Amino acid sequence: MTIDADDIVAVGGSLEPRVLVEAYRRGVFPWPIDGLPVLPWFCPKERAIVDFDLVHVPRSLRRALRQTPLRCTIDAAFDDVIEHCADVPRPGQDGTWITDELMSAYKELHRMGYAHSVEVWDGEALAGGIYGVEVDGYFSAESMFHLAPNASKIALFHLMDHLRKGGLDWMDIQVMTPHMLALGAVVISRKRFLDRLQRTRARGLQLFVRA
Repeated sequence: MTIDADDIVAVGGSLEPRVLVEAYRRGVFPWPIDGLPVLPWFCPKERAIVDFDLVHVPRSLRRALRQTPLRCTIDAAFDDVIEHCADVPRPGQDGTWITDELMSAYKELHRMGYAHSVEVWDGEALAGGIYGVEVDGYFSAESMFHLAPNASKIALFHLMDHLRKGGLDWMDIQVMTPHMLALGAVVISRKRFLDRLQRTRARGLQLFVRA
């Protein structure tokens, strides 16, 4: 991620659940940066989203999704998913932004019914997954991982299918990646994103079953 100072809208504060929930309601998310002693909070000037109607699925991936022996669950192993997202090496990255403090905060959000995961299983072994935050019917995808070919893509498409069934037609992915660009993700201005966020929250969608 290339950081522009204007993308940071606040610094400091805590990762208490109430603070995180209010931040997501406003389209703001925390992203720790190595060497920065205070926690930065982001609302990028250019926001990446996935509009489900614009998603492009290559033929080879469509075939792999159709024929895969892997199975998916929702919220069956949230802690394992976020821990794998923090641990799995990523090209071009020396570390992870998912610090121990951040991990603990999102685990608590999950227990409160705000953070959710999709797990992909190869038999009884976790092969991939994705997690994110849902507030007021708006969903922000945070991170995903794979230990088997296509497992993260399977998790992503299972998540999109689940959200679509709940009435949502898009999701926030915060910043663009080459992988998401290839699937049809787009970048919109901060104003357009915040307008869309507020319209979505006003719909009062129920995307996940709360305990």
